[in-house]
Amino acid sequence: MVFGNINHMWEVSFLGESIKKCFAYLNEHDLVSWEKGCHEIDGDKFFVNIVEYTTTKPENRFWEAHKEYLDVHVVLSGREQIDVNFIENMQLGVYVPKDDFLPMEGEKNGSVILQPDDFLVCCPSDAHRTAVAAEEPEEVKKAIFKVKM
Repeated sequence: MVFGNINHMWEVSFLGESIKKCFAYLNEHDLVSWEKGCHEIDGDKFFVNIVEYTTTKPENRFWEAHKEYLDVHVVLSGREQIDVNFIENMQLGVYVPKDDFLPMEGEKNGSVILQPDDFLVCCPSDAHRTAVAAEEPEEVKKAIFKVKM
């Protein structure tokens, strides 16, 4: 996992080129104005999901990880908490290949609070639970870049 802010990209210059493409795309497009849904960038190798939701209590959310794609979460508006752990510490469910979705159960090892311009990179070994209220429920709009591994 890598947590950072797009205004401090020099601090994460070690990130791979495929992740840097996400931030370049973000700088070149006004994603805040985009409609919810999946937006293709380079076929199934690289795309962005624009999501909008109201954050809630952790018990109302689910844990997930992915095997085929790396996630780059970038908050466009609002604030959300994302709980994190490593999949080795979790009780794994049955992987759903068509959705690249690995459900799981367990406790958080930590959490980050993302606000506009903050990002969180989740690798396949990173369990994450999104849409958790940082304090009170809040409307969030977020871009989730999906980068095929």
